[in-house]
Amino acid sequence: MRVAKFHGAYIWHAHQDTDELFIVVSGRLVIHLREGGAERAVTLEQGDTFVVPRGTEHKPVADSEAHILMVEPTGTLTVGDTHEDVPEYVDATTGHHIG
Repeated sequence: MRVAKFHGAYIWHAHQDTDELFIVVSGRLVIHLREGGAERAVTLEQGDTFVVPRGTEHKPVADSEAHILMVEPTGTLTVGDTHEDVPEYVDATTGHHIG
């Protein structure tokens, strides 16, 4: 389980071997998806959940601060399976210890 404060746009990325469950604790999150050459967006409000299927390219965006829980296997890199052109402001990590 990953806990995140989120504000702004993340980068397009995909996790080839795992689904990713998003749970919005507070705020609003829009997840942009690219599937089969088409793009769509899913808007999540507080209390909403959404699963991004493995291999689906996605880009989370929050216009104001949102608090999110993400459920994915331990060791999953936040920027997906390809790591090219990751901007410096993006925290490419498998997680941080709280404390």
